[in-house]
Amino acid sequence: MPAAKPVLEVNQLSVRTKTKTLIHPLEFTLQKGEILGLVGESGSGKTLTSMAIFQLLHKESMVIDGSIRLNGQELNGLPEKRMKAIRGKDIAFIMQNPMNAFTPVYTIGNQFVETIRAHIACSKKEALELATEALANVNLPNPKTLLSLYPFQLSGGMLQRVMIAFAACLHPKVIIADEPTTALDVHNQLQVLRHLEHIRATYGTSILLISHDLSVISEMADYVAVMQNGHLVEQANVFDLFDSPQHAYTKQLLDARPTLHMNPSTREVSYESS
Repeated sequence: MPAAKPVLEVNQLSVRTKTKTLIHPLEFTLQKGEILGLVGESGSGKTLTSMAIFQLLHKESMVIDGSIRLNGQELNGLPEKRMKAIRGKDIAFIMQNPMNAFTPVYTIGNQFVETIRAHIACSKKEALELATEALANVNLPNPKTLLSLYPFQLSGGMLQRVMIAFAACLHPKVIIADEPTTALDVHNQLQVLRHLEHIRATYGTSILLISHDLSVISEMADYVAVMQNGHLVEQANVFDLFDSPQHAYTKQLLDARPTLHMNPSTREVSYESS
Protein backbone atom coordinates (compact mmCIF):
# COMPACT_ATOMS: atom_id res chain seq x y z
CA MET A 1 0.00 0.00 0.00
CA PRO A 2 1.47 3.39 -0.99
CA ALA A 3 2.27 5.83 1.83
CA ALA A 4 -0.38 8.44 2.54
CA LYS A 5 0.29 11.83 0.98
CA PRO A 6 1.28 14.48 3.55
CA VAL A 7 -1.28 17.12 4.47
CA LEU A 8 1.47 19.76 4.61
CA GLU A 9 4.67 19.61 2.55
CA VAL A 10 7.37 22.23 3.09
CA ASN A 11 10.14 21.94 0.51
CA GLN A 12 13.29 24.10 0.37
CA LEU A 13 11.52 26.92 2.22
CA SER A 14 13.69 29.96 2.88
CA VAL A 15 13.08 33.54 3.98
CA ARG A 16 15.36 36.45 3.14
CA THR A 17 15.53 40.20 3.07
CA LYS A 18 17.51 42.15 0.49
CA THR A 19 20.63 41.85 2.62
CA LYS A 20 20.27 38.74 4.77
CA THR A 21 18.96 35.17 4.73
CA LEU A 22 16.83 34.66 7.85
CA ILE A 23 15.61 31.11 7.23
CA HIS A 24 17.89 28.80 5.28
CA PRO A 25 16.30 26.17 3.01
CA LEU A 26 14.44 23.64 5.13
CA GLU A 27 12.08 20.74 4.55
CA PHE A 28 9.51 18.85 6.59
CA THR A 29 6.11 17.21 6.18
CA LEU A 30 3.00 16.72 8.29
CA GLN A 31 0.80 13.67 7.93
CA LYS A 32 -2.90 13.64 8.81
CA GLY A 33 -3.39 13.66 12.59
CA GLU A 34 0.32 14.09 13.28
CA ILE A 35 1.91 16.57 15.68
CA LEU A 36 5.31 17.93 14.65
CA GLY A 37 7.16 19.80 17.38
CA LEU A 38 9.36 22.67 16.19
CA VAL A 39 11.91 23.57 18.87
CA GLY A 40 14.85 25.91 19.32
CA GLU A 41 15.93 28.87 21.41
CA SER A 42 14.44 32.34 20.98
CA GLY A 43 15.50 33.86 17.67
CA SER A 44 16.15 30.51 15.99
CA GLY A 45 13.49 31.16 13.34
CA LYS A 46 10.52 29.10 14.59
CA THR A 47 7.89 31.84 14.45
CA LEU A 48 9.27 33.28 11.20
CA THR A 49 8.95 29.82 9.62
CA SER A 50 5.35 29.51 10.78
CA MET A 51 4.47 32.98 9.47
CA ALA A 52 6.02 32.12 6.11
CA ILE A 53 3.85 28.99 5.92
CA PHE A 54 0.77 31.03 6.83
CA GLN A 55 1.80 33.70 4.30
CA LEU A 56 1.76 36.51 6.87
CA LEU A 57 5.15 38.05 6.10
CA HIS A 58 5.37 41.47 4.44
CA LYS A 59 6.01 40.64 0.79
CA GLU A 60 7.72 43.94 0.02
CA SER A 61 10.42 43.44 2.65
CA MET A 62 10.62 39.63 2.83
CA VAL A 63 11.17 37.11 0.05
CA ILE A 64 9.83 33.58 0.59
CA ASP A 65 11.38 30.96 -1.68
CA GLY A 66 10.51 27.30 -1.95
CA SER A 67 7.27 25.34 -1.86
CA ILE A 68 4.49 25.14 0.75
CA ARG A 69 1.81 22.66 -0.29
CA LEU A 70 -1.39 22.16 1.70
CA ASN A 71 -3.23 19.04 0.49
CA GLY A 72 -1.38 19.43 -2.79
CA GLN A 73 -2.19 23.13 -3.26
CA GLU A 74 0.72 25.53 -3.45
CA LEU A 75 0.43 28.37 -0.93
CA ASN A 76 3.61 30.29 -1.61
CA GLY A 77 2.85 33.19 -3.89
CA LEU A 78 -0.91 32.65 -3.76
CA PRO A 79 -2.86 35.90 -4.22
CA GLU A 80 -3.96 37.38 -0.89
CA LYS A 81 -7.66 37.07 -1.74
CA ARG A 82 -7.33 33.32 -2.26
CA MET A 83 -5.09 32.97 0.80
CA LYS A 84 -7.73 34.67 2.97
CA ALA A 85 -10.21 31.99 1.93
CA ILE A 86 -7.77 29.29 3.09
CA ARG A 87 -6.71 30.87 6.39
CA GLY A 88 -9.02 29.78 9.17
CA LYS A 89 -10.81 27.19 7.05
CA ASP A 90 -8.01 24.88 5.87
CA ILE A 91 -5.09 26.11 7.97
CA ALA A 92 -5.38 28.00 11.27
CA PHE A 93 -2.94 29.86 13.51
CA ILE A 94 -2.84 30.01 17.32
CA MET A 95 -0.62 32.96 18.23
CA GLN A 96 1.59 33.02 21.31
CA ASN A 97 0.05 36.26 22.59
CA PRO A 98 -3.74 35.85 22.49
CA MET A 99 -4.39 39.55 23.13
CA ASN A 100 -2.76 40.36 19.77
CA ALA A 101 -5.14 38.00 17.97
CA PHE A 102 -8.30 39.98 18.73
CA THR A 103 -9.54 43.46 17.87
CA PRO A 104 -10.09 45.19 21.24
CA VAL A 105 -13.10 47.29 20.16
CA TYR A 106 -15.29 44.36 19.05
CA THR A 107 -16.84 41.64 21.20
CA ILE A 108 -15.68 38.04 21.06
CA GLY A 109 -19.01 37.10 19.50
CA ASN A 110 -18.76 39.75 16.78
CA GLN A 111 -15.31 38.54 15.76
CA PHE A 112 -16.25 34.87 15.99
CA VAL A 113 -19.36 35.28 13.84
CA GLU A 114 -17.44 37.31 11.25
CA THR A 115 -14.79 34.58 11.02
CA ILE A 116 -17.34 31.81 10.56
CA ARG A 117 -19.45 33.67 7.98
CA ALA A 118 -16.33 34.58 5.98
CA HIS A 119 -15.84 30.88 5.24
CA ILE A 120 -19.25 29.20 5.26
CA ALA A 121 -22.68 30.31 4.08
CA CYS A 122 -24.85 30.64 7.17
CA SER A 123 -27.04 33.10 9.01
CA LYS A 124 -25.84 35.14 11.97
CA LYS A 125 -27.96 32.96 14.26
CA GLU A 126 -26.38 29.76 12.88
CA ALA A 127 -22.90 31.27 13.24
CA LEU A 128 -23.63 32.18 16.87
CA GLU A 129 -24.73 28.61 17.54
CA LEU A 130 -21.50 27.29 16.03
CA ALA A 131 -19.45 29.78 18.07
CA THR A 132 -21.25 28.83 21.28
CA GLU A 133 -20.64 25.15 20.61
CA ALA A 134 -16.95 25.79 19.83
CA LEU A 135 -16.46 27.64 23.13
CA ALA A 136 -18.23 24.88 25.04
CA ASN A 137 -15.91 22.34 23.40
CA VAL A 138 -12.90 24.00 25.04
CA ASN A 139 -14.64 23.93 28.44
CA LEU A 140 -15.24 27.67 28.74
CA PRO A 141 -18.05 28.46 31.20
CA ASN A 142 -21.18 30.35 30.09
CA PRO A 143 -20.21 30.55 26.39
CA LYS A 144 -23.27 32.66 25.47
CA THR A 145 -22.30 35.28 28.02
CA LEU A 146 -18.66 35.12 26.99
CA LEU A 147 -19.59 35.98 23.38
CA SER A 148 -20.89 39.35 24.59
CA LEU A 149 -17.60 40.27 26.28
CA TYR A 150 -14.62 42.20 24.93
CA PRO A 151 -11.12 40.64 24.83
CA PHE A 152 -9.81 42.77 27.73
CA GLN A 153 -12.53 41.32 29.97
CA LEU A 154 -11.04 37.82 29.73
CA SER A 155 -7.95 36.38 31.40
CA GLY A 156 -4.97 35.24 29.34
CA GLY A 157 -5.87 31.59 29.86
CA MET A 158 -9.46 32.15 28.73
CA LEU A 159 -8.35 34.13 25.67
CA GLN A 160 -5.98 31.33 24.73
CA ARG A 161 -8.85 28.84 24.84
CA VAL A 162 -11.06 31.22 22.83
CA MET A 163 -8.32 31.37 20.20
CA ILE A 164 -8.18 27.56 20.13
CA ALA A 165 -11.97 27.52 19.67
CA PHE A 166 -11.54 29.95 16.74
CA ALA A 167 -8.86 27.73 15.23
CA ALA A 168 -10.77 24.47 15.64
CA CYS A 169 -14.28 25.71 14.80
CA LEU A 170 -14.10 25.01 11.05
CA HIS A 171 -12.07 21.80 11.48
CA PRO A 172 -8.98 22.89 9.52
CA LYS A 173 -6.59 20.33 8.13
CA VAL A 174 -3.61 21.99 9.84
CA ILE A 175 -3.24 24.13 12.97
CA ILE A 176 -0.04 26.05 13.65
CA ALA A 177 0.24 26.55 17.42
CA ASP A 178 2.98 29.06 18.23
CA GLU A 179 4.00 28.77 21.90
CA PRO A 180 0.36 28.12 22.94
CA THR A 181 1.22 27.67 26.64
CA THR A 182 3.55 30.65 27.07
CA ALA A 183 2.76 32.82 30.13
CA LEU A 184 0.01 30.48 31.33
CA ASP A 185 -0.10 28.91 34.76
CA VAL A 186 0.32 25.15 35.08
CA HIS A 187 -3.43 24.46 35.21
CA ASN A 188 -4.16 26.46 32.05
CA GLN A 189 -1.16 24.95 30.28
CA LEU A 190 -2.59 21.50 30.88
CA GLN A 191 -6.03 22.62 29.71
CA VAL A 192 -4.65 24.05 26.46
CA LEU A 193 -2.62 20.92 25.69
CA ARG A 194 -5.62 18.70 26.38
CA HIS A 195 -7.73 20.77 24.00
CA LEU A 196 -5.13 20.47 21.24
CA GLU A 197 -4.93 16.71 21.73
CA HIS A 198 -8.72 16.48 21.65
CA ILE A 199 -8.84 18.40 18.36
CA ARG A 200 -6.23 16.11 16.84
CA ALA A 201 -8.01 12.96 18.04
CA THR A 202 -11.53 14.12 17.10
CA TYR A 203 -10.96 15.73 13.70
CA GLY A 204 -7.67 14.23 12.52
CA THR A 205 -6.16 17.72 12.47
CA SER A 206 -2.41 17.93 11.94
CA ILE A 207 -0.59 20.31 14.30
CA LEU A 208 2.69 22.17 13.93
CA LEU A 209 3.49 22.78 17.61
CA ILE A 210 6.10 25.49 18.18
CA SER A 211 7.61 25.59 21.66
CA HIS A 212 10.80 26.18 23.57
CA ASP A 213 9.39 23.96 26.34
CA LEU A 214 10.84 20.51 25.76
CA SER A 215 8.52 18.92 28.31
CA VAL A 216 5.54 20.05 26.20
CA ILE A 217 7.16 18.68 23.05
CA SER A 218 8.01 15.33 24.64
CA GLU A 219 4.42 14.98 25.88
CA MET A 220 2.61 16.04 22.68
CA ALA A 221 4.73 15.55 19.56
CA ASP A 222 5.11 12.53 17.29
CA TYR A 223 8.14 13.97 15.52
CA VAL A 224 10.48 16.83 16.38
CA ALA A 225 12.38 19.32 14.20
CA VAL A 226 15.17 21.38 15.79
CA MET A 227 16.07 24.89 14.58
CA GLN A 228 19.25 26.86 15.23
CA ASN A 229 20.03 30.29 13.74
CA GLY A 230 17.60 29.84 10.87
CA HIS A 231 18.77 26.30 10.03
CA LEU A 232 16.85 23.08 10.55
CA VAL A 233 19.61 20.99 12.12
CA GLU A 234 17.85 17.76 13.09
CA GLN A 235 14.59 15.88 12.62
CA ALA A 236 13.60 12.65 14.32
CA ASN A 237 10.88 10.62 15.96
CA VAL A 238 10.25 12.12 19.41
CA PHE A 239 11.57 9.04 21.23
CA ASP A 240 14.72 8.85 19.10
CA LEU A 241 15.43 12.56 19.48
CA PHE A 242 15.13 12.59 23.26
CA ASP A 243 16.88 9.24 23.78
CA SER A 244 19.60 9.59 21.17
CA PRO A 245 20.07 13.15 19.82
CA GLN A 246 22.51 13.34 16.92
CA HIS A 247 23.30 17.05 16.54
CA ALA A 248 25.45 18.87 19.08
CA TYR A 249 22.92 21.71 19.37
CA THR A 250 20.09 19.26 20.14
CA LYS A 251 22.25 17.76 22.88
CA GLN A 252 22.82 21.25 24.30
CA LEU A 253 19.08 21.94 24.35
CA LEU A 254 18.38 18.69 26.16
CA ASP A 255 21.22 19.26 28.62
CA ALA A 256 19.85 22.72 29.41
CA ARG A 257 16.52 21.38 30.65
CA PRO A 258 15.93 22.45 34.26
CA THR A 259 15.76 19.70 36.86
CA LEU A 260 14.17 19.90 40.28
CA HIS A 261 16.16 19.06 43.41
CA MET A 262 14.89 18.87 46.98
CA ASN A 263 17.12 19.07 50.04
CA PRO A 264 15.86 16.22 52.29
CA SER A 265 16.84 18.03 55.49
CA THR A 266 15.42 21.49 54.74
CA ARG A 267 12.72 20.50 52.21
CA GLU A 268 13.88 23.43 50.08
CA VAL A 269 13.41 23.08 46.33
CA SER A 270 15.95 24.36 43.82
CA TYR A 271 16.28 24.21 40.05
CA GLU A 272 19.36 23.73 37.95
CA SER A 273 20.28 22.66 34.44
CA SER A 274 20.88 18.99 33.71
